[in-house]
Amino acid sequence: MVPVSYYLILSAILFAIGVAAFIMKRNIITIFMSIELMLNAVNLTFVAFSNTLKNIDGHVFVFFVMVVAAAEAAVGLAIIIAVFRSRETLNADRVNLLKL
Repeated sequence: MVPVSYYLILSAILFAIGVAAFIMKRNIITIFMSIELMLNAVNLTFVAFSNTLKNIDGHVFVFFVMVVAAAEAAVGLAIIIAVFRSRETLNADRVNLLKL
């Protein structure tokens, strides 16, 4: 049996990678993927604690987070495509929607 601390360490590493990518990268797609990585790190924590405590609540939370992430992916990619078509760039620094 794998100790829960291993899962928590892996989750913290994944979350830290997601935060670092979110802060350092300027490509909208990369920022979007780093948010998804952070959501998956939180899901791993939920499942690890749910298995440790022998409770199904963590699995239910993971299900709802995955549903919200899927909806966010659909809406987010549609927004990214719309921004790319209008601005012809995916660089977050160069995309300024307030200026025409």
